[in-house]
Amino acid sequence: MFSLLGVAVGAAYHIVSAYAQVLAPLTGSLATVAAIVAFTMTVRLLLLPLSLSAARGQASQARLLPQVAELQKRHAGQPDRLRIELAALYQRENASALAGCLPALLQLPFFSVMYRLFLDHTVNGSPNGLLSHSLLGVPLGSHLLSGAGPFSAQGAVFLGLLGLIALVAWISARAARKAAVPGGAMQPGKPAQPGKTSRPGGSVQPGGAAQAAAVGWLTRVLPYMTIVIAAVVPLAAGIYLLTTTAWTTAERALLRRRITPSGAPDPGPAGPALA
Repeated sequence: MFSLLGVAVGAAYHIVSAYAQVLAPLTGSLATVAAIVAFTMTVRLLLLPLSLSAARGQASQARLLPQVAELQKRHAGQPDRLRIELAALYQRENASALAGCLPALLQLPFFSVMYRLFLDHTVNGSPNGLLSHSLLGVPLGSHLLSGAGPFSAQGAVFLGLLGLIALVAWISARAARKAAVPGGAMQPGKPAQPGKTSRPGGSVQPGGAAQAAAVGWLTRVLPYMTIVIAAVVPLAAGIYLLTTTAWTTAERALLRRRITPSGAPDPGPAGPALA
């Protein structure tokens, strides 16, 4: 293990253990599970300023959509000029289509720490006591494929966890579809979609704002990737994923209502599920 990662895992071990001791009177045998949830929520609270910044950046994008449409109309058939003008507009307004990905990227180190915390049998040279804890009799360090199969007690716990993650992912993806700027082909009487330029014949071609469309697509697909990840990581890491995905879904809904200008289309949620 790299020394820096070892220090981070050691710190996480003490934090999760402390949370478990505090929560034990209330949660009993589920104290360590509750501690993982509390640890995840602490991480999300620490990243909240970045989420707020990303949401404000996306609100700026929504506010710029009329200007984007005007540029597309003015420079129809000139994709190179359109890209330059769009880049200048986003730079002038300090807006970025990729800003929403930053909270998700910064979560990856915390997820890696949780993964290693319930993978290593020793932490700082001492036995990893967290591995002795379980959820409904299933060790928190166990994997879906390491048990007796999906029809065993361990398989049932994992399938329940994956089902909850799938439900949250569906809610997140559904919200992203409703919030995203509608795409598709141009229709008569309608302006070109943001990030696209029109050509003779009414076809739509990628333009300078294609990054926003790519980010919107990722935010609708990545929540489902969480299910795949949870199926191959320790149970504790799956609990982390469920908690952070649920937090992300609720956070996006709240920030969208409070920050996105009323009546303006929302360019998409504030990043993938790990945001």
